[in-house]
Amino acid sequence: MLIVMNLSATEEQVANVREKAKENKCSSHIIYGESKIAIGITGETRTLSVDDFILMEGVVDAMRVSKNYKLVSREMKSEDTIIDFGGDKVGNGFLQIIAGPCSVESRDQVFDIAGQLKEMGIKFFRAGAYKPRSSPYAFQGLKEKGLELLAEVKKEFGLHIVTEAKDTETLPQVIEVADIIQIGARNMQNYSLLERVGQTQTPIFLKRGMAASIEDLLMSAEYILSQGNFNVILCERGIKTFETATRNTLDLNAIPVIKKNTHLPIFVDPSHGIGIRDKVAPMAMAGVACGADGLMIEVHHNPDKALSDGVQSLTPPQFKALLDKIKQLAPIVDKKF
Repeated sequence: MLIVMNLSATEEQVANVREKAKENKCSSHIIYGESKIAIGITGETRTLSVDDFILMEGVVDAMRVSKNYKLVSREMKSEDTIIDFGGDKVGNGFLQIIAGPCSVESRDQVFDIAGQLKEMGIKFFRAGAYKPRSSPYAFQGLKEKGLELLAEVKKEFGLHIVTEAKDTETLPQVIEVADIIQIGARNMQNYSLLERVGQTQTPIFLKRGMAASIEDLLMSAEYILSQGNFNVILCERGIKTFETATRNTLDLNAIPVIKKNTHLPIFVDPSHGIGIRDKVAPMAMAGVACGADGLMIEVHHNPDKALSDGVQSLTPPQFKALLDKIKQLAPIVDKKF
């Protein structure tokens, strides 16, 4: 249920609406828009009537939200969500690039790549300290040591750090370093982890599961928002289909569909989406063209010797060539880059 408040509504009037929701064992969430204050009410709202709220002071309108996902829906919030990282904005016409290696391998490796990306104007550096892998024998990341190296990168280059949380046990260590916590495809429906990151205010980068529908992705985001964290970035990273010519099938249909149905920003990860180095650039361009708010691209200074995902990682020169093309494309699709 959505309760629309007058912009001039007092704190007491807002509190009265929230108290009525609480009395009926429902949760309330304040949503600030450009032209209104809204209160989203979730839980067993069948016990509530629109008429319970419509005559309350400060209330402009009250309505039921038809989607299964409530807080992430356009019905609940019509304006695009913007997440501001000290002036580096994600969402609502801003095009951001998150780049870096799949995993932290050594100090020299991350410093070399971060330095080159910084010179290219990149603001968001990705690298995994914890690496959930399909095989238990594959490289699993440097773990705590990896986080220490990412903290050094953050201090040295002033980059925003994007790194993955694989479980609730190691989440506190990740929170200390990450500016954006990535929830990987394998954990998209790890509801305990989603609820836990929802209790933080650290922005979350939520990747679509390998066999997840668009609604599955949005419902997973709903878990995070329902706990109070509205700073969520969605990511299309390819899904499993019958096709074997590429690593995954990058579902670019999802981008305009998601943009229509949710206010949350949506990124495209062409590296995982196609999994073939020389095909990453055209799919990255396609991601921008279809309306994505940003890209996540794997970059490695020596991909052939990478400990994970080297086959899909661009070299810094290849990435620079792609950036030059994206700069030309962005204004055509009304994006600020």
